[in-house]
Amino acid sequence: MHRAAPVLLALVLVGAWQAVVVVAEVPAYLLPSPLAILGELVDFLPTIASAALVTGTNALVGLVLGSVVAIAAAVLASAVRTVDALLNPVVAGLAVVPIVALAPVLYTMYGASVETGRQIVVAVAVAVPVFVTTLRGLRQVRPVHRDLMRAYAATPRQAIRAVTIPTALPFVFTGLRLASSLAVISAIVAEYFGGPRSGIGSFITTAAAGSNYARAWAYVLGGVVVGLLFYGATTALERWGTPGARR
Repeated sequence: MHRAAPVLLALVLVGAWQAVVVVAEVPAYLLPSPLAILGELVDFLPTIASAALVTGTNALVGLVLGSVVAIAAAVLASAVRTVDALLNPVVAGLAVVPIVALAPVLYTMYGASVETGRQIVVAVAVAVPVFVTTLRGLRQVRPVHRDLMRAYAATPRQAIRAVTIPTALPFVFTGLRLASSLAVISAIVAEYFGGPRSGIGSFITTAAAGSNYARAWAYVLGGVVVGLLFYGATTALERWGTPGARR
């Protein structure tokens, strides 16, 4: 029953949405009806699917690139105090970098005909939460556990495998789960400011500019599906990688 409750709630909200739009005669530019959006979704499904694939690919590339760099940086920061001191202001700066300003600059650097700029935007956006959560996880190992490993004459590699990694993994996966949704959002937002007209964000702006509001919402729905797929995949990965999360 607890799994059916969100579905029932969504149906009730959509039904209320449709009723409000019809009864109050809400203009389409303010809020199109769910039935109108569904019609556009059916009519333009191949285009929406193609755009979602482009956006999803950019989000995935950026997520992997940003996460790998962030995890490696967190490992170095946890091991070397100087690196930690150097990276702190860098991470703080990246956390406040506006995508609105970054995307056009990257298009100028790498060209507006390729997806590289968008992928870098995603990588920058996801690196911060992954770095912060990973570093926090690496610092959760208690001194008593390190002393115990020394008492057992464990090598540094054995101590990392037996204590550090199992302790840090839940934090790493939490960062990845947060970053997965952020990756899709960043990829879509980056598409608003130039580059190839191939992703969901580009089609949203085109549809809205042409006053095709229901169609724009259909593309938004495509972006929501991509975000849910990313979130679901990282959640499944977390359950697989951390035995405690399977319960």
